[in-house]
Amino acid sequence: MGNSARKGEGGEEGGEEEEKGEDGEKEKVIKKEEEEGAEKEKEEEATAQEEEEEAAEDDEDLPTGVDDLLASGDPVLDLSYKKFRRIPRQVLGLEHLEKLYMCGNRLRKVPRGITQLQGLRTLALDFNKLDDVPLAVCQLVNLTRLYLGSNRLMTLPPEVRQLQALRCLWVDSNYFQRFPKQLYDLPHLRSLQFGDNRLRTLPSDFSRMEALRGLWLYGNRFEEFPKVLLRMEGLEILDIDKNKISTFPSLAHLPNLRLFSYDHNPTEGPPKVTEEVVLVGEGAAEELEARERRIERREQKQREREEEEAAAAAEAAAAAEAAEAEAAEERAIHGILKNSGNGPNGKAANGGCVLNGHPGTDGGGGGEEGEGEVGLGVEFMEGELEYEEEGIDYERDVYVCEGEGFEYEGGLLEYEGAELDYEYEEEERPQVLRR
Repeated sequence: MGNSARKGEGGEEGGEEEEKGEDGEKEKVIKKEEEEGAEKEKEEEATAQEEEEEAAEDDEDLPTGVDDLLASGDPVLDLSYKKFRRIPRQVLGLEHLEKLYMCGNRLRKVPRGITQLQGLRTLALDFNKLDDVPLAVCQLVNLTRLYLGSNRLMTLPPEVRQLQALRCLWVDSNYFQRFPKQLYDLPHLRSLQFGDNRLRTLPSDFSRMEALRGLWLYGNRFEEFPKVLLRMEGLEILDIDKNKISTFPSLAHLPNLRLFSYDHNPTEGPPKVTEEVVLVGEGAAEELEARERRIERREQKQREREEEEAAAAAEAAAAAEAAEAEAAEERAIHGILKNSGNGPNGKAANGGCVLNGHPGTDGGGGGEEGEGEVGLGVEFMEGELEYEEEGIDYERDVYVCEGEGFEYEGGLLEYEGAELDYEYEEEERPQVLRR
C-alpha cells in the first residue's frame, strides 16, 4: 500500500511537471510572438515615420538653384553638400543623367527608384551616413565609378558582383576589417581605394584581381608587408602609408610599378625598386638624389661613347672620301692618257682623225697608217679642238667625227682673232686634210 501510494503520488507529481513544461513552452512561444509583433510594429512605425519624413521633404522647397539644375538637361548633376536626407524625388526621373554627385549630405538610404537611372556611369555617395550599400545601387549595371568613402560600411553585399562594368571603387574611411572577396568578380576594376579602414592582412588569393593598376591601403593596420602584392605585376601605383610595417621586400621585379608610397611606417629606408619608380617616404629624397647622380653618370658615359663612335665614323668617312677622290683622280688621268694615245691598229684614239697631215712625230705630211704616234697631244672635248703646244687654241662651234672617215659639218675651222701668224719650219701654212 505504501509503495502504491508513493507511486501514485509520484505519478501525480510527474503529471504536474509535464503540465508545467508544456505551459513553459507555450509561454516561450507566446513571448516570442509578442516580441516579433513588437519588432514588426517598430518597423512599421519606422517605415511610417520615414514615409512621413519623405513626404514632408517632398513638400519642402528645394535649396536655391536646385530647380535650375534639375531643369538644365545636363547629364552631370552635382547636389553635394546640400544637407539632403534623401535623394530628391525629382532626380529619379532624370533618365538622361550620366553622373550624379550626392557627396556630403545626410543620406542613410537610397530609394529603390534610383534603378531608373540606368544611364549612370558615375555615382558619388561619399561623406554620408550609409550603413550598408543599397541593393538598388547594385542594379546600376552600367556604373564605371562608385564612390562610397566616409560612410559607416563594414561589408559589401554579394550583389555588388552585378557591377561588371565597374572600373573605380572608393570605400576609404569606413570600418572594413576583412577584405570583401566579392570584388574578385569585377573583371575591369582598375582603381581600388581602401585606405583608412581596419585591415590587418590581405587574402592569399588577392592576386586574382589582375586588372588592378592602382591600390591604396594607407591608414590600415598592417604590421607586415602583404606578400601577395609581390605577385601583382600589373600594379602601377601602390600606397601603403600610415601602417606599422618595419621592413619592405624588394619590389624591383614589379615591372609596371611607377609610384610607391610608404610614408609614416617605422622603416629605416625605402625598398629596392627600379629606376622608373617614384618613391614617397622616409629616406626617399636621398635615394632619388643618389639615383639621379647614377643616371647622370651613366648618361655622361653614354654620351662619351657616342661622341667617340661619331668621331670614328667621321674619320672613316673622311678616309673613304679621300680614297674615292684618289680613285677618281686616277680614273681621270687614265682617261686623259687613253684619249691622247694611239687606238687599235696604230690609229689615233680620236676615231681616225689626222690633223694637219701630221700622223707622225716629225710634223711631215705623210706616212703609213700606224707608223707613228699622234704628236702635239691632241684632245677633242665637246666641240673644242685644242693643241697643247705653245698655247695654240683652236675653237669651233660644231665638230663631228663620223666613222672611219672624218668630216667636218660646216665650213673651214674658224679662228678667233683677225689674223694669226704661226711660225713653222716649212714655208707653207699647214692645212687640215680631209679624207
